[in-house]
Amino acid sequence: MFIDLPLDELRAYRPPRPEPAGFDAFWQRTLDEARSHDLDARFTETDAGLTLLRTYDVEFSGFGGHRIRGWFLVPRTAAGPLPCVVEYIGYGGGRLKPHDWLLWPSAGYATLVMDTRGQSGPDRPGDTPDPVAATHPGVPGKMTQGLLDPDDYYYRRLFTDGVRAVEAARGHAAVDASRIVVAGGSQGGATALAVAGLVPGLAGALLDVPFLSHIRRALDITDADPYGELVRYFAGERTRVDTALETLDHFDGLNFAARASAPALFGVALRDAVVPPSTVFAAHHHYAGEKELRVWRFNGHEGGGGEQRVAELRFLRELFG
Repeated sequence: MFIDLPLDELRAYRPPRPEPAGFDAFWQRTLDEARSHDLDARFTETDAGLTLLRTYDVEFSGFGGHRIRGWFLVPRTAAGPLPCVVEYIGYGGGRLKPHDWLLWPSAGYATLVMDTRGQSGPDRPGDTPDPVAATHPGVPGKMTQGLLDPDDYYYRRLFTDGVRAVEAARGHAAVDASRIVVAGGSQGGATALAVAGLVPGLAGALLDVPFLSHIRRALDITDADPYGELVRYFAGERTRVDTALETLDHFDGLNFAARASAPALFGVALRDAVVPPSTVFAAHHHYAGEKELRVWRFNGHEGGGGEQRVAELRFLRELFG
């Protein structure tokens, strides 16, 4: 069933942004610290059994100089530098195998898939540990790790990794550095939105049911995980709520959206209990660049699925010709 505002109200929903003092300085300092480490991007060609593609095992230095894994795929017969899609992964999963990422290279684009530090699962294995110990683990999951200080919060590391992934892609000879698109769904969409607000000169952004926008409202209207991790934490840590919310404001997609300039395609589902639709509409309305929004009325967190991918392919074709 619908869990949020009616569609006509959603189309006009533009709440205030919870921007903390020093937001830009916080992120500039964060990225400066990351860039003090040599990116040292390495692309090692590997035989993944994909005859039409060149496949590379990727490593680069992310937050703290920690080594981040990934895959890089490029059409074998491509001539000249190509547009590149940098793809980020949803909550709880890792980089899988190269054959799980065939959409964008099949459409003729180079593709860099960034593994997600400290996340993996039996059906979505990853290869990148998070060497930072949680200063306040709270409840199981990533949402409360380091929650009481923006400097310690898990998503500071992940979003910084996302920026460095773009820098790694831009340095590869097969990539046209002026034609980079960031993409992802759910947590991957949150990372793509953060990167869109932090990295100038991107060509586009594909933001499907992006998580971690308008976080304060999400906590009021859904108990579904991953937001449920925060709800359970707050239930037992009643005196820490305000401190934690101030931390979360540093990672709210509304603030990144207001700084993003690349053309963007959003996707939202009106029966999504994981990423409530009003949070996506809010991010869309605050997004400073050109934008489109595909609305899926009868879908949950899966969003538009294959139909959203069709829209994304058309978006990229119009973007790159």
